[in-house]
Amino acid sequence: MLELIIIIPLLLSLPTIFAWQLFAKAGSKGYYALIPFYNLYVLLRIIRKPLWWYALLLVPFINVFVYMLMLVELVRCFGRESLWEQFLAVVLPIVYLPYLGSLARFSYLDPVLHPRQKKGPVREWLDAIVFAVVAATIIRTFLIEAYTIPTSSMEKSLLVGDFLFVSKISYGPKVPNTPIAFPFVHHTLPWSQTAKSYVEWISLPYYRFAGLGKVERNDAVVFNYPAGDTLSDRFQSNVSYYSLIREYGRERVWNDKRNFGNIIARPVDKRENYIKRCVGLPGDTIEIKESQLFVNGRPSEAEGIIQHKYLVTTDGSAINPRILDRYNITEVRRANNPDEFVFWISQEVADELARLANVKSISKMTEPAGVWNPEVFPNSEFYPWNVDNFGPMLVPKAGTTVELNTTTLPLYERIIHAYEGKKVDVKDGKIFVDGIESDSYTFEMDYYWLMGDNRHNSADSRIWGFVPDDHIVGKAVFVWLSLDPNKGLFSGKVRFSKSMRLVK
Repeated sequence: MLELIIIIPLLLSLPTIFAWQLFAKAGSKGYYALIPFYNLYVLLRIIRKPLWWYALLLVPFINVFVYMLMLVELVRCFGRESLWEQFLAVVLPIVYLPYLGSLARFSYLDPVLHPRQKKGPVREWLDAIVFAVVAATIIRTFLIEAYTIPTSSMEKSLLVGDFLFVSKISYGPKVPNTPIAFPFVHHTLPWSQTAKSYVEWISLPYYRFAGLGKVERNDAVVFNYPAGDTLSDRFQSNVSYYSLIREYGRERVWNDKRNFGNIIARPVDKRENYIKRCVGLPGDTIEIKESQLFVNGRPSEAEGIIQHKYLVTTDGSAINPRILDRYNITEVRRANNPDEFVFWISQEVADELARLANVKSISKMTEPAGVWNPEVFPNSEFYPWNVDNFGPMLVPKAGTTVELNTTTLPLYERIIHAYEGKKVDVKDGKIFVDGIESDSYTFEMDYYWLMGDNRHNSADSRIWGFVPDDHIVGKAVFVWLSLDPNKGLFSGKVRFSKSMRLVK
């Protein structure tokens, strides 16, 4: 946090340097504009704003918005009232401020002595809208963002229809990779299924500001979908591009546009937002035995309500809907036999259902150890893992070195190539990283292992692997509203007991 208090005001001082001619026209000394921090104080005096504004310049992220207002007020002191001129002052101060200062016809108008012209209603509304958009964009980018739970992968901790707030300041907000984008949408324009909402001709490198803390084990974390770097615009992130490649082959996926559409790439900040629970921190060893998660050799004590898939055998009758409502069971389907049902429930609920008179048996449905699921990370026969029997495997930590050979490469190749930007080649059984033969690799970033609480209905790290630090968006902190998508407005749609609650 101290980093933000010092660095951001310093960064704001830099464009103010280009206002030295305006400082001189306002009766101050031009070289005052060249003095970091002090030039912001002088600027406040010129635009006749109270000095408590300077305190706001020390508040992370709020200071960016305040400084924009200061630049607008500065050019207004020189008679620049049009919206486009004020926009140029905010977006291109290093160009527009020297231009304004170089023209003799623009002189300083003291706001106290020269009241400004009254704006018309259209301009008042336009200014208010621009103000609201800028303010909301800053808050959404750097402080907190609203998010909706779209799938059941986190049930019953977080439900489909939960509206929650995600704190970006908890782990430190990221500088947007694509700073120029249509406001309030993610990656696609609202009137299109495929049109990008952002431009890539301005692209910023990854940088994360200091936050209130770091990712901790069992946090509910929002992150950019790691496997969303490449995708079919026909399926978007609903079907993994890499799954399509494994099933249909690269040549067909890239050339059969009728079935797969165009293959596109997305920058990190425009990949789909997912929410899962962090169960593995950098340096942890992850293992799953018979659906039980082990972290560093010990059974994991998860914060959320963990669900699995259970086979329920009855006397032929279905479970009473009132009982389903009582235990908030939303995922049920019939199995192959008429007296069998598949439920996604917790162990506690399974024990309750076992006591029902029409239930003959109930058992957890797991994949046996040693049965390879090719859709499970790392998608290699060297590792015959499935979602219920997985690992052990190390979660990479920055600075950690691992052995690199043809056996370990499937675990780390995507990290080296896709996340850390190195070229990987295998020739005659030898591994080359950026053209250099390598038998080891040292990680540059921290990585995390994230899983859904609904373990048998969650595409998570077991499917697409590690989550890099630069993909972490924020921490889910508060559910302010919960709506049941399967109920009407007057029949229990609002889940009052699940609204206005902290995320655990």
